[in-house]
Amino acid sequence: MAYSIVGIGTSWGGLAALTKLLSGLPGDFSVPVVVVQHRSSDSDRLLADLLQDTTDLTVSEVEDKDPLTPGTVLIAPANYHVLVDDGFLSLTLEEPVRFSRPSIDVMFSSAADMYGSATIGVVLTGANEDGARGLSDIVKRGGRALVQDPRTAEIAVMPSAAVKAVPSAEVLPLEAMAPRLVQLSRERAKAGVRQTV
Repeated sequence: MAYSIVGIGTSWGGLAALTKLLSGLPGDFSVPVVVVQHRSSDSDRLLADLLQDTTDLTVSEVEDKDPLTPGTVLIAPANYHVLVDDGFLSLTLEEPVRFSRPSIDVMFSSAADMYGSATIGVVLTGANEDGARGLSDIVKRGGRALVQDPRTAEIAVMPSAAVKAVPSAEVLPLEAMAPRLVQLSRERAKAGVRQTV
């Protein structure tokens, strides 16, 4: 079965890291990407515009009930949690988790619950431990975990916590992240084709 979702979580230093990662994904990347970037509750939609300038994928901020479609990057809006449902995303105003809303843990765990082994979780640079628990949920349900090498992160706290929580995660320098995502998506898609033949 092909991958259904790539979830990416980041905080401090995330704009530069996301710019690098997304610029390495081709326009025909077949797996929907959902990004949770910690930011202030009153920040505007500028993040999606900035990232759109770096990628051939279509970047937009999540609206409630937005569909998960190939070739898209969906950015969590400020002050909302993002929940992954069957083929679409929902927004909630539940309490912050680890002082964060949006929370990476919330998005990762809901993706794991919905898509199990068809989920890839990615943790990048950041200054707190949000994402570690959710990444563990993804792996427990058979999904994939990729973590930015803490030595290449602007702030190592978040990826270090993720590696501690998920020792089996693939730890990669930032520049290797996009090529690995492309490789994984193509391998799984080919395997799915072979199984259906």
